[in-house]
Amino acid sequence: MSDKQRTLEEQKEEFKQKKLLASPIAGIIAWSVVALSGLFFSDEITVWVLFIATGSIVYLAMAISKFTGEDYLDKNKPKNTFDNLFFLTVAQAVLVYSIAIPFFIENYTSLPLTVGILTGLMWVTLTWIIDHWVGLFHAIARTVLVVVLWYLFPADRFVTIPIAIVIVYIVSILILKNRNSRADKS
Repeated sequence: MSDKQRTLEEQKEEFKQKKLLASPIAGIIAWSVVALSGLFFSDEITVWVLFIATGSIVYLAMAISKFTGEDYLDKNKPKNTFDNLFFLTVAQAVLVYSIAIPFFIENYTSLPLTVGILTGLMWVTLTWIIDHWVGLFHAIARTVLVVVLWYLFPADRFVTIPIAIVIVYIVSILILKNRNSRADKS
């Protein structure tokens, strides 16, 4: 019976039960490193820190997933179509660097704006997969905060924007944890 193919609805229900904490924790770490670099180092160094840190989120999440019980690389788990969809949204987020890099070349301070918004868009798909508003909250709050801070604090873009993204991640994690604890009580 273990080789029975599960329906998409069964796979979606299975995906919805996941904690989904490893990726946002990795995002907190990466964007915190960017904010610290923005505080203590020149913009020339911080742009490289931003590229490396945000480009490393997926790898960091893979490592963290072993500690959160999600284990992204567990080969013994049954295949789930929604895991594949989630990883495709990660690939989509990486591909948006093709938009961020040309703007970065024209104006290096655009980097927190473009990378901050574009890599947060993957959360929109998460809302549909898990039937919960947290993904829309994350993507919309992040976009609005990044744009507002980009205009309000032009001299501090490499600090204020990463801090705002970290705060949105923290709130999103709290929402995700509450979503799971509420489901456990049902």
